[in-house]
Amino acid sequence: MNPMSPATTAVPADDIPEDPVGSALPGAALDDTQVAQWLREHPDFFDLHADLLAEVRIRHPHRGRAISLVERQVLVLRERNKELQATMADLIRIGKENDAIGMRLQELTQDLLRTRDQAQLPDLLREGLRNGFGVPQVAVRLWGIEGLVAPFGDEVSPGLRRRVDELHQPYCGPNSFPEPAAWLLAAGDEIGSMAMLALRIGNRPPFGLLVLGSPDPARFQAGMGTAFLQRIAEIAGASLSRLLAQ
Repeated sequence: MNPMSPATTAVPADDIPEDPVGSALPGAALDDTQVAQWLREHPDFFDLHADLLAEVRIRHPHRGRAISLVERQVLVLRERNKELQATMADLIRIGKENDAIGMRLQELTQDLLRTRDQAQLPDLLREGLRNGFGVPQVAVRLWGIEGLVAPFGDEVSPGLRRRVDELHQPYCGPNSFPEPAAWLLAAGDEIGSMAMLALRIGNRPPFGLLVLGSPDPARFQAGMGTAFLQRIAEIAGASLSRLLAQ
C-alpha cells in the first residue's frame, strides 16, 4: 500500500443508510411524487420530527399568505365539516319531505277506506290528489264497470288500453300521449309534464288509468324516483277495485 494514499475503511453493507425514497440516487433531486410516496410509507415521520411541523409553511388557500401545516389542517377540517353539515341538512330536509308525503298518503288512504258511497271513490281520489299533494291536473278513467258517472266512465280507446296493459311502472315525462292529455286540459293549464299510473290488482290486467299533470316540466321527469307514485297506484287500484264488484 502506498503510504501517501489516504486510508480507507470498508463499510459493511448493513450500515449503508437506506435511500429515503428507495429509487433516487445519492445527491439526486427528489420530485414531489417521490417525497409524497415516502411520507405515505413512513406515517410516523412527523412523530419522530414533531419540531418540523411548526416550521413547515403552506400557502393559505384564500388569502395567499403562508401558514403552518397545523393551520392548514384546521382549515381542511373546517371545510370538510361544512360539507358534512350541508349533506346532513339535505338528508334531514329530504327525510322531512318524505315524512310529510307519507302522512298525506296515509290521510288519502283513510279517506278512501272510510267512504261508504263507493260511487264517490273516483272523485274522492281525484280531489285528494289535487288538495293533499298539490297536483293541479288529475284524471281518472275506468273500464269494465257499469254505471260510472262522467268523466270517470268515459270511453278509452283500445290503443291506450293496450298501452296501459304494458305499463308496469309509472310513466313520468313530457306530454307524449294526446288522449290522456286531453283529459287533463280541462283544468285549463298547459301540460309541462305528466305521469300515468295503471290501476290494477296484483298481476291482473288493469281496469283503469290515473293521470297526473303539471304545467311545470320538472314536476314529473323521466328517470325520477317513482316509489311514492307506485304506492299511490297500488292504493288507488285497491280502493277503486271495490267498484268491480258492483
